[in-house]
Amino acid sequence: MEITKAEFVKGVIGDDYSLGNDMPQAAFLGRSNVGKSSVINSLVNRKNLVRASKTPGKTREANFFLVNDMFYLIDFPGYGFAKCSQKDRDKLIKRILWYIQYAEDKPEVVLLIIDIKVGMTVLDMEMIKTLKENKHEVIIVANKIDKLNQKEEAQKISEIEKGVPGFHVFPYSAKTKKGREKLLSEIFEYFK
Repeated sequence: MEITKAEFVKGVIGDDYSLGNDMPQAAFLGRSNVGKSSVINSLVNRKNLVRASKTPGKTREANFFLVNDMFYLIDFPGYGFAKCSQKDRDKLIKRILWYIQYAEDKPEVVLLIIDIKVGMTVLDMEMIKTLKENKHEVIIVANKIDKLNQKEEAQKISEIEKGVPGFHVFPYSAKTKKGREKLLSEIFEYFK
């Protein structure tokens, strides 16, 4: 299946994630600067649907994008490093956690985007733990494979998978779109 249509619908700063319909959702989470926005842009085959910023932590709202009139992709602010106060960082993480734990419209799947060179951080492991406790389906996307050779990529994927047993890790490059077809078909499995 291919993405033929994607449009911005709504940006949420508080905790009102309902859109007044029963359309399913896929949430994109990850630390600041792992390339969440770029991953979404590459998946929908658009350069600027989601504004990617050079400044880590610039995104402050959860942005909803309607895909193929079938489901929503939600781009959440990055957690962790952000050029803002500790108080603002805490607010961002609280909003993400509120969505994961209490939002009425639960996502069909959560895509946790990580930087393959960095691997799983303590914050990522805490997020995985929270997602598991709340019984979410999770796809781990190891972005930026274009920065590694084949041997390094295989080694890093193996390391990441050892750290998160039971999870499949998808190697991906938002820059070259390597892994796009595989990841898209995995995502569409949740929206049949």
